[in-house]
Amino acid sequence: MKVLVINSGSSSLKAQLMDTVSGDVFCSAYCERIGQANSFMTYKTNEKHVIEVSMPTHKEAFKEFLSAMTDKKIGVIGSLDEIGAIGHRLVNFGEKYNKSVVVTPKILEDLKKNIKFAPLHNPAAILGLQACIELMPKVKNVAVFDTAFHSTMEEKAYIYAIPYEFYENNKIRRYGAHGTSHRYIAMQCEKIFGTLKGKKIISCHIGSGSSICAIKDGKSVDTSMGYTPLAGVVMGTRSGDIDPAIVKEIMDIKNCSVDEAINILNKKSGLIGLTGYSDMRDIESNIDKKVVKLAFDVMVYSIKKYIGAYAAAMNGVDAIVFTAGIGEKDELVREAVCKDMEYLGLEFDSEKNIKLHKPFDNIVELTKPTSKVKVYRIPTNEEYMIALDTADLAK
Repeated sequence: MKVLVINSGSSSLKAQLMDTVSGDVFCSAYCERIGQANSFMTYKTNEKHVIEVSMPTHKEAFKEFLSAMTDKKIGVIGSLDEIGAIGHRLVNFGEKYNKSVVVTPKILEDLKKNIKFAPLHNPAAILGLQACIELMPKVKNVAVFDTAFHSTMEEKAYIYAIPYEFYENNKIRRYGAHGTSHRYIAMQCEKIFGTLKGKKIISCHIGSGSSICAIKDGKSVDTSMGYTPLAGVVMGTRSGDIDPAIVKEIMDIKNCSVDEAINILNKKSGLIGLTGYSDMRDIESNIDKKVVKLAFDVMVYSIKKYIGAYAAAMNGVDAIVFTAGIGEKDELVREAVCKDMEYLGLEFDSEKNIKLHKPFDNIVELTKPTSKVKVYRIPTNEEYMIALDTADLAK
């Protein structure tokens, strides 16, 4: 089945047309500056086309992508009728959405009522859904939730030690994120080991947003992100775990509201807060500066602590996996995270790691043959997982 995969941002829309049997991507698009001046779409097949066009809303952005796909010169399909279904990446709409669902008018209205669970992401996801429904009303839309994979966590892992009424009445708990990516990593590890039964894997999704996931017997047992994607390890612009009382201190220092303080933790903290840089390439280009080196060490240390915690929680670990933008491509981060882990029985192969350059589309083991704990670089493919769920539900 040919499936459209959509990932809507506040001012952007990413899309791919995929074949769920082969996994081939026919085309992709990245629409930027939606609702702003100078909006444009980068459309890719075998070639890249940059199309400058007015996109006041996500509806116009999606319309441009549909037009490009069916264009006689740069298109990849003869008719929109070839598209079997549309899958959408949704971050978090609460614990009742613990699996992918076909979006009906009733579900769409309910999703609108649960935007609070990921206020930075969910409004855009709703806009993307509405645009697709309006422009292709006969095609099924499927919502695939980042949190679904983590629905197997036990209560002891997802309950916060705050008055229990906040969970009972308001569903404040750990939800996690990047579940579609971690689920893909589990699927790839099953191919490596032959089975996931008895296997303990720590999946490190390290990118501009990062999360660590403890996977036991193929199921998520714990993850670093929490009620929102702000919690966990140090990220590009997010603080990760901090003392909650710091929010009040920021409010007093900046004379700002709670929302403004949270915005600082979400968008002006992490690596960019410490150094002014959010991109790991900029961090490593300026690593000779004391504060930049400190930021690098702080981020790496936060990842190492989660790996140690999850090894303890699972009573061991069989494999540590690096994935996502930084995890897949940054040899310095992988090296630093895996340093001084001999206590786990981990024998890291630095030479193999440093030589790991393009292409980045293959699975590579980064440990020596005698290593008890294996380390892998596995490229993630969240879009493929979304497409598979979508095709399954749209039959």
